[in-house]
Amino acid sequence: MNHCELQQLLEGLGSASSAAEAHGCLCGALCVRDGQGAAEWVGELVDAAAEPVTGGLAVEALQQLHQETREALRTRDPGFTPLLPEDTAPLGARVEALATWCSGFLYGIGVGGAGSPLADGGTVAEILRDFAEIARAVLPVDATAEEGEQAYVELVEFVRAGAQLAFEELASHAAGAPAAGPGLH
Repeated sequence: MNHCELQQLLEGLGSASSAAEAHGCLCGALCVRDGQGAAEWVGELVDAAAEPVTGGLAVEALQQLHQETREALRTRDPGFTPLLPEDTAPLGARVEALATWCSGFLYGIGVGGAGSPLADGGTVAEILRDFAEIARAVLPVDATAEEGEQAYVELVEFVRAGAQLAFEELASHAAGAPAAGPGLH
């Protein structure tokens, strides 16, 4: 599934979450709650006032994305990447989506109840601080197109590797973490 397909799917379900936010939240939640199921994630994406979503092609597609994302993180798959707009999308839209993905990741970590492993500092805490900075990223007006593209590519690679490292570092805590927190919105 690509970014555009996920965005359309979420809109069709009445979700207020963007594709980037939803995927970032899933990745963050899986870092601290590897046992989070697809049904729980889908439930978080759909507005509480909406009809319960229990089946259909849309839900099956979300469940498949959940499984693929979980496996990619677990196996340190070099094919894992944050679900972002295609390279043909305007750079400003891609930067905004990357910032939103990082916000979603931080939210997923936060509602997952990560607790003390992050308070100790170290690699994961540093990654999360960096993700918080990226979550505020905007496209500089004085950057050339080439500079902007290069910076974007480097940030995406950093986020990709950082998400996998955070998953690996928190894996031992994720197995025993209780499910906690409200939905995305």
